Amino acid sequence: MNPTILSKQSHRPRALPAPRPFPARVLLALLAVTALMLTFQAQASDCPELLRHKFNSLQTGAPQDLCQYRGQVVLVVNTASYCAYTDQYGGLEELYARYRDRGLVVLGFPSNDFGGQEPGGNQQIAKFCRLTYGVEFPMFEKSHVVGDRRNGLYADLHRRTGQQPRWNFHKYLIDPSGQRVWSFESGVAPDDQRLVDEIRRLLDVRKAAKRTT
Repeated sequence: MNPTILSKQSHRPRALPAPRPFPARVLLALLAVTALMLTFQAQASDCPELLRHKFNSLQTGAPQDLCQYRGQVVLVVNTASYCAYTDQYGGLEELYARYRDRGLVVLGFPSNDFGGQEPGGNQQIAKFCRLTYGVEFPMFEKSHVVGDRRNGLYADLHRRTGQQPRWNFHKYLIDPSGQRVWSFESGVAPDDQRLVDEIRRLLDVRKAAKRTT
């Protein structure tokens, strides 16, 4: 036999076995995971960057995602229990009660950054707010709102407005798109006509936008 022929025959590639099809249940599981990832990505892109923060609730301690407030008019306030402005808690709660059904949410951030006027722990602050002023608007655990240790939302608000709180009860008003922010000093009370008029205007903008979608 011709040795050349033998050599060619011995190096002839063998046919590979046909690939096994994926089991249907595995394919369905992969499709479900892909759909879930796409849903999360869509939700994240739908949430304004300014609201992409999570904080623990003052009342319950449970993590809260600020993205749940997208599409609403958001009033952010740094609070304290022993301040000349502490009575503004009552006015903030009145604002929240009056306009919450129209899309306003008030978010409270207790802080001890100014004058040591919020020395208590989270449970103590929550009890004080509930019993003294009947606060029901969302509040979050005590944090810093100025300086290197300020929380991420306040860092973003400072960058957006060029202003940071100089005392307790500074207010930031965020429009329903989460893109525009107005800053109000501590002395602007919750019933100040300048603040109330801006809130009403943004609520009207929100209502008009919802009619067109």
